[in-house]
Amino acid sequence: MTDTDQGTTDLPRHCEATLFLGQWMRSPSHIGAIAPSSRHLARAVTCALPERGEPVVVELGPGTGPFTAEIQRKLAGRGRHLAVEINPRLAELLRDRYPAAEVIQGNAADLRQLLDERGVDQADVVVSGLPWSLFPTTVQEQLIEELTAVLAPAGALTTFAYRHAVPLASARRFRDLLADRFEEVVPGRTVWRNSPPAYVLHARRPRP
Repeated sequence: MTDTDQGTTDLPRHCEATLFLGQWMRSPSHIGAIAPSSRHLARAVTCALPERGEPVVVELGPGTGPFTAEIQRKLAGRGRHLAVEINPRLAELLRDRYPAAEVIQGNAADLRQLLDERGVDQADVVVSGLPWSLFPTTVQEQLIEELTAVLAPAGALTTFAYRHAVPLASARRFRDLLADRFEEVVPGRTVWRNSPPAYVLHARRPRP
């Protein structure tokens, strides 16, 4: 039996990094890191989740689920949590590990369609683990179009970037794109207890 035939439902957590690295080697353009994000970064990225009410939270590129776990912890059964993961093995792992989340195996570039199929009109918060600096201009623009189409008028997008990628042209282009499509973009603090160190970007109130 090959590793592609083996299930992930009984995957021990200590094997998580190995699975993540293996999937990165297969498709580095879809997975922007060689290890899962730390719980410290997960807490920073999910800080926009409201503490009350029944919010709709959409998560993009959850990977092995470090942000998923924190979203589930903060929601504590409230609202609705939809996680869009393009990698089938990782989507399988997420479904088993986080049954309260609605895991969708699909492409974030089809976000409007994916949400329409599930009766979701708007999202209050989008939490993104996508590797923005790896995407060409056309892909960045398409993804932002999809995001702004599903976010509520007062909605928020939270994502992150690695400190070492700040000077890259693609990273600068992404920050400019956020500034163009959102009324407010605020960089958060650097999370040094992540490998590699990263900082969070908060974008609020999408422009029509």
